[in-house]
Amino acid sequence: MEPFTYLEHTADVKFLAHGRSLEETFENAALATFNAMIDSSTVRDEETWPIEIESESLESLLYEWLSELLYLFEVELAVFSKFEVTLAEGEEGWRLNGQIGGERVDPERHFFETEVKAVTLHQFEIRKEEGEEGGEEIWTAQVVLDV
Repeated sequence: MEPFTYLEHTADVKFLAHGRSLEETFENAALATFNAMIDSSTVRDEETWPIEIESESLESLLYEWLSELLYLFEVELAVFSKFEVTLAEGEEGWRLNGQIGGERVDPERHFFETEVKAVTLHQFEIRKEEGEEGGEEIWTAQVVLDV
């Protein structure tokens, strides 16, 4: 299973992130977001940043997760390639505890293909499907990024 696939879109970047769990899907969505801007294989895991987010729905949690990553990219002048997420559902919604790994932008090594301005809610969704292999469940998140 591919962690993510990019789809055709007239002006923005659209992708599907896949995972065998919600956590893996969130991690792959983050990787797809940064891979839209930069080759994430050029990013070293030199620093880590913790992230904690709470939200009333799973969709809004994913939206806030990706938006927080873009915020850290701009504020910390850092790019990321490692994403670890744990999710928990409670009485008042969802909670994400995560840690991201990366480094500060190095213009000598990091070449940006495009700049992602924001995560959009256009065609935004998370769904659970039966996988092709033996009926396992696969989570898929569809995301459109404003570039």
